[in-house]
Amino acid sequence: MKARDLQTKPLLASKGSTQHLQPNLPEMWTIGLCIVAVLVIYLSYRLNKWSNPKCNGILPPGSMGLPLIGETLQLIVPSYSLDLHPFIKKKAQKYGPIFRTSVAGSPIVVSIDPEFNHYIVKQEGRLVELWYLDSFSKLFSTEGENKTNAIGVVHKYIRSIALNHFGVDPLKEKLLPQIEEFVDKALQTWSSHPLMIFDFSAKLFISYDAENSPMKMSEKFTNILGGFMSFPLNIPGTTYHKCLKDRNEALSMLRKIFKERINSPKRHFEDLLDQAINDTDKEKFLPEDFIINVVFGLLFASFESISAALSLILNLLAEHPAVLQELTDEHKAILKNRESPNSILTWDEYKSMTFTHQVINEALRLGGVAPGLLRKALKDIEFKGYTIPAGWTIMLVNSAIQLNPNTYKDPLAFNPWRWKDLDSLFVSKNFMPFGGGIRQCVGAEYSKTFLATFLHVLVTKYRWTKVKGGTIVRNPILEFTDGLHIKFSAISN
Repeated sequence: MKARDLQTKPLLASKGSTQHLQPNLPEMWTIGLCIVAVLVIYLSYRLNKWSNPKCNGILPPGSMGLPLIGETLQLIVPSYSLDLHPFIKKKAQKYGPIFRTSVAGSPIVVSIDPEFNHYIVKQEGRLVELWYLDSFSKLFSTEGENKTNAIGVVHKYIRSIALNHFGVDPLKEKLLPQIEEFVDKALQTWSSHPLMIFDFSAKLFISYDAENSPMKMSEKFTNILGGFMSFPLNIPGTTYHKCLKDRNEALSMLRKIFKERINSPKRHFEDLLDQAINDTDKEKFLPEDFIINVVFGLLFASFESISAALSLILNLLAEHPAVLQELTDEHKAILKNRESPNSILTWDEYKSMTFTHQVINEALRLGGVAPGLLRKALKDIEFKGYTIPAGWTIMLVNSAIQLNPNTYKDPLAFNPWRWKDLDSLFVSKNFMPFGGGIRQCVGAEYSKTFLATFLHVLVTKYRWTKVKGGTIVRNPILEFTDGLHIKFSAISN
């Protein structure tokens, strides 16, 4: 028995020590519940703080969505209509013409209020500054700098150099016949009009020869469009990552052209890039990266807006034969009034295209390409009892003005004849396809001239029909989901 006792006691002692080391289950539950409670309280606090941002007044009504994501997903859901995007339309119906939300983690006040929109575009440099969402800004900025928000002397320089090369004067003096020749040549070998438009703009800005260049720059710029409203998540496999990759490759192409040009003993192209390089000696704010990004931005803006508008015009004309017939009659009359039917298009003829400009205006009214103009509040802004805090982004949805049934009768109908009875004052307040204020698009006249010249060449030299496609989608930028396929043939003399 003693031997057994000697063997058992250690076993009992071992068992007792194990019981002593085991946690008390009620205590574990208490600690766990406390941790969960603290987390719930903290998350509730953060969510409440996110949902009710700090403000030195009354914020516009609205909702902020989830932290970090906000209501981005609702905004980028495709809409298959020319009408206002459903997200904006539903929010405005619920909260009124000025409401708050959050996109990609940024608090935003969205406005479809005409009075507020006109007020804000006139406050550049005082209450607001130009702004872009991170996804756009990073695509169009140099590393560590946000050049898209250029103000003051920099913005003045960009407008000046742009107008020197594709403003009204160069359009009248030399560009109009160049556009006509280029469009005619491109239509003879038609493949894709966005690439055609890019190639002409690139030739104008940097003397780019698309036919002989080993660099297919147009493809990179076309791909970049997909990253506009994507969530700025830069990891492989995401749309944004691919867009950044295409953007960097496009910038590398431009940088190579810049290096070749600046190392040339004599610059002889006399294009926009030549002028910018020559100006580096006079303007201290013109380093290499800035010039390259200015050229990059102008190239993108020139082809993207024109190609989207042109696609919409062709689709609408195919669906409205009466409009196409009157358009064709106008351009045939221009040819008939010439001494020589084969002479080049003149500026006076361009300005005489009354119905053509009505068609273009109507398409631009219906198809606002961008979701809205973005500005950043430099200080608290008071308007109609609401306060917009300094640092917040403001999205001015001007397309809402252009689709307002109180402004335009039957606003979703394609009716170019409506412009016949609209006076200039009405148009200036209710039609802003190229923005407003000092930030009105510098390429507005260039875009309209290109569109009118394209239509002139198309209806006087070609027969065409839509084969398939033309399904409109806003996500929220205007696109065509399945492209627009057109079959056409030259008119025999």
